[in-house]
Amino acid sequence: MKKINHTLSSLSQFLLIIMLLTTSYAVQAEKSEETATKVEKTKSVDSKDKAKNKAKSEDIKVKISTDLAYIDVKHNGEDVRIERIQDTSNRLSNGFAKTSRPCPPFCVRPISLGNGVQTVGERELLDFLSTKVKAGQGILVDARMPEWVEKGTIPGAVNIPFTILTGGIDSAHTKRIIKLLGAVEKDGNWNFDNARELILFCNGLWCGQSPRAIKSLLKIGYPSEKLSWYRGGMQAWQLLGLSTVTP
Repeated sequence: MKKINHTLSSLSQFLLIIMLLTTSYAVQAEKSEETATKVEKTKSVDSKDKAKNKAKSEDIKVKISTDLAYIDVKHNGEDVRIERIQDTSNRLSNGFAKTSRPCPPFCVRPISLGNGVQTVGERELLDFLSTKVKAGQGILVDARMPEWVEKGTIPGAVNIPFTILTGGIDSAHTKRIIKLLGAVEKDGNWNFDNARELILFCNGLWCGQSPRAIKSLLKIGYPSEKLSWYRGGMQAWQLLGLSTVTP
């Protein structure tokens, strides 16, 4: 019963986040004309912000790349900065410091899941957050069970436990999720033309939760070209000292 409650709670959180995102993008659209009249002023502000950010970036010693120090994202409606830990002596001390787990079930996953699903790394994930997610065209999906997410997740991610999707398209919960992702049902057929692009992840190279979620989505009919897999997951993310958030 505890797992079921956790799953339903996570589903409710997901529904709320999607509603907030949808409302946010609708408000932005309504204000587009007003924004257009302030282009010059905005350009001036943007220039100042860029100069300020560049100055801050130059003070950061542990960057993500030579030309990227951090990105700012929204997580549950709050502004969160993704950057790397600046302490160069920092070491992992949590469960992700562990190197060996029994296989099966914790076996090393291949670099590709096949079926046209793209495998991505941290840089591609960050770019996805800065572009697709910010524009309302994509969602970063943490496919783990809620008890894992409670220990920390990637800022900007939405939790959709893989178990919600394993019921297939006949499951009421799965149908609600798929519709919120942009798919449209008509006469028993599903159209995914306007479905959001997704990047899914779980604990790491040895974790099967996001691969199972992707397999379920493909079985439902979700287009493979709209699915990507962050294979490194939370273990690789934390090994790089990148920011995490807890619910």
